[in-house]
Formats: sequence, structure tokens, C-alpha cells
Amino acid sequence: QVQLVESGGGSVQAGGSLRLSCATSKLTHFAMGWFRQAPGKEREGVAAIYTGSDSPSYADSVKGRFTISQDNTKSTVYLQMNSLKPEDTAMYYCAAQTRTLSSRNFLDAAWYNYWGQGTQVTVSS
Repeated sequence: QVQLVESGGGSVQAGGSLRLSCATSKLTHFAMGWFRQAPGKEREGVAAIYTGSDSPSYADSVKGRFTISQDNTKSTVYLQMNSLKPEDTAMYYCAAQTRTLSSRNFLDAAWYNYWGQGTQVTVSS
């Protein structure tokens, strides 16, 4: 059983920064992703990082502001969020795909098979 535990959420003013962490039982997954879901909206992919690639995937809305990275020694994936905007307010979830798949739907929530419980990010104007 894979466990994912997010941390690092909180409240910040617009323009501020937060770093989210996702601790996992192992970091040999095919891919890891960060998603977010605001009230009344669908869960959307924010960023993903995957084995064998040096080019993470990002949603257009966060490109240039968010950075996904991983520390294999700590089995942790991070999401550095800079220049935060009120529209970034959401519950943020970490996800893992443990299987090596031919498809590459890294920002599609349905593609992942494990999820964390989420951490809330609130950005005030």
C-alpha cells in the first residue's frame, strides 16, 4: 500500500510563496503529480514529474510560478509556489502512478492510482 502525506499548506497574501511537500513510502513511482481542487470546481492538474524525464509538466496557469521537484533520499516530492494569486486558493493533492504506463496523461487526475488527503492553500488579496 502506498501512502502519500501532504504538508506545507497555509494562508498567504497574494504575491507570497509556499512550499508543499508530499512524503511517500517510496519514490520509485512512474510519476508523481500535484493537483488542486477549489470548491465547486473539478480537480485540475498543476504539475507532474516522471521517471526518465528532465522536463516536468505544468498547467499553463502556473508555468513560471510553480516548480515541482523531488528528493529521492527523502522520498519526498515538493511543489514550490511563488507569486501566488487568489485564484490559486484550493485544496492541493499529491498523487502517484505506480505502474509504468504507455500513456502519458500526467495532468489527468484519472490517470493516477494513489492519492494523499490534501493540504489547504488560501491566498488572500
